[in-house]
Amino acid sequence: MDSDLSSRPPPRPTARRRVGRPSTIESGAASLATILTLVRSGVATTRLDIEREAELGRAVVADRLTTLERLGLIVEGELGPAIGGRAPRNMRFRVEAGAILAAHVDRESLAVGLADLDGVLIVEHHEAVDLALGPETILDRLTTLFLWLLDERGGKGRVWAIGVALPEVALFDANESDAFDIAALDVLKAWRSFDFSTELSLRFGAPSWVRSNTEMMTRGEMKAGAGLGVQDLLCVRLDRSVSAGVVSDGRLRSGAQGLAGLIGHAPTSEGGDVICHCGAKGCLDSIASGEAVAREALAAARDGRSRYLAEILERSSAVTANDVSHGAQLGDAFCAELLARSGRLVGESLAPLVNLMNPGTVVLAGALAHSGDIVLAAVREAIYRRSHPLVTRDLRIVRSELGGSAELVGAAGLAVEEIFAVPRLREWITIGAPRRQPSFEAFLAEGRARKRTSASPSARPPARA
Repeated sequence: MDSDLSSRPPPRPTARRRVGRPSTIESGAASLATILTLVRSGVATTRLDIEREAELGRAVVADRLTTLERLGLIVEGELGPAIGGRAPRNMRFRVEAGAILAAHVDRESLAVGLADLDGVLIVEHHEAVDLALGPETILDRLTTLFLWLLDERGGKGRVWAIGVALPEVALFDANESDAFDIAALDVLKAWRSFDFSTELSLRFGAPSWVRSNTEMMTRGEMKAGAGLGVQDLLCVRLDRSVSAGVVSDGRLRSGAQGLAGLIGHAPTSEGGDVICHCGAKGCLDSIASGEAVAREALAAARDGRSRYLAEILERSSAVTANDVSHGAQLGDAFCAELLARSGRLVGESLAPLVNLMNPGTVVLAGALAHSGDIVLAAVREAIYRRSHPLVTRDLRIVRSELGGSAELVGAAGLAVEEIFAVPRLREWITIGAPRRQPSFEAFLAEGRARKRTSASPSARPPARA
């Protein structure tokens, strides 16, 4: 972790220059960022190609490549094909120069991963956890697991950035959470005033980004899963609740308040008077989510509609959506029908979105999506039946290719995307790593000072007896 910033020497004064004329450092940072971006993306990897794409002279390119090599960001790689002379040497971005930490926190599970600077997962770990333990306990466990991964892979001191996926309901303030998930109020009280991103940054001395599970899942499928190369995509999460990531023209659409894709709160024809977590009646979540499936399965176990589920209840005193999936695979008629109904209702809710967006692919992710073929088949049938035939003519409806790793892949990918975004890249490229950029160091110093202030004894007099 970073040492106390107070021990650093003061910055040297810079010479004044005429307004409008870029300094050598500014122009150097811009060209370094341009060249590194070309090499990272694979657009240009030889000196000649870099000169042409960057529109820079040979001497400038040679100087910048030397600087990038000295900073440990690139290295000469294999020989490229010869074109009328000596074979050129390809430049390679050093993905091993730093490490990206990724985490996925859900209501009942926790996953962590370590990725390289391309966002490719090297190792990951999954375990059970209870979100009700609170943010500080979860953060402590994350810290322990992150340090373990870094120790296992020799990555201590090389953390460049952190990406974290959290449940949607943990990302909103008190008033917004009240409307979002009434049943989760007691669980979420501690999360509302806790700045998870800042706390992570302070512990590891690296910038961090926190987004919703659904967004990170969608980013993961776009980066390395069933959504790879798809410009118009719906990524549907079928888990305890139902939500969707929306991608249009290759861009993830978050909406005005970051709530795009809350299809779990769309009304359904079969919702009846069932009250949803949000307080409304008849939402898709209340009758087709994993939680709804488990609730209906418990009722069936108690009233004898499913002998298989009754036996499960007798043995374990509980019934889950996974039990329903296993029952369907073993031939239990009630379990199969329950999953088919859930898939049909989800498909009917997705059909208007399919007509509106005309996506190329619909990806189904989450526990219910991976419960077998029943849910997938039911979703497909409902979408094809309720959507215009021209819209569904070339539509792919598939399961996630990444499974439980999608959120980790998305979190690592977002962190990489952010640190290598050109404006931020220009800030840190001359010093070799994003954790050393002046604005981030100032942010850390402010955060540490704030923690010291909050931890100091109160100046108020003690209360009267």
